[in-house]
Amino acid sequence: MFSQLKNIDTAFKHIKLFSYLLIIACAGISCYAVYKSYQSSTDFKNHIYILANGKALEAFAADAKTNTPVEARDHIKVFHEDFFNLSPDDKQIQATITKALYLADASAKTQYDNLKESGFYANLIAGNISQQVQVDSIQLDVNQYPFYFKCFANEKLVRTSGTVNRSLVTQGYLRNVSRSDNNPHGFLIERWETLENKDLASSNTKP
Repeated sequence: MFSQLKNIDTAFKHIKLFSYLLIIACAGISCYAVYKSYQSSTDFKNHIYILANGKALEAFAADAKTNTPVEARDHIKVFHEDFFNLSPDDKQIQATITKALYLADASAKTQYDNLKESGFYANLIAGNISQQVQVDSIQLDVNQYPFYFKCFANEKLVRTSGTVNRSLVTQGYLRNVSRSDNNPHGFLIERWETLENKDLASSNTKP
């Protein structure tokens, strides 16, 4: 009889232990399911779908600070291309300069006015000269605000008599502004100035 009671007690302890293990396992599975659901919800919020040409393209959302250096450098590059890429056409010059001036403060307008008063744009048109700029590198310091930058570029002046290459170095600061169609990056160039704009080499074309 005592042996039978002992077996019953042992079986009860086993059932009790099994019940505890089952409860712990269920709790663990429930916590894991809640965690994965939250993680999936967060990942879903970071997915963006863009409709292009009737097709849904998947993109990913990211912290704005992560893209700040990339967007800042592109803003500087676009500004210099709009300001310095010129054709011997008054309407083209006005169009590109206008686009550039949306990206900078009065310091860029001052440089434009000085060039205009000196006859620079009139000489381009009269001499059928095209000016092209290629940005080589941009130094950007995002550890201070406004962000300081220095831009290194090459200019090429193409005329019928030959080509002149110039070294262009500018500097300025970037501050945040509201994004718009005319300023998609949401930056404004301040205190912009030209540090260097000198001839490097020229090549003459034979008549």
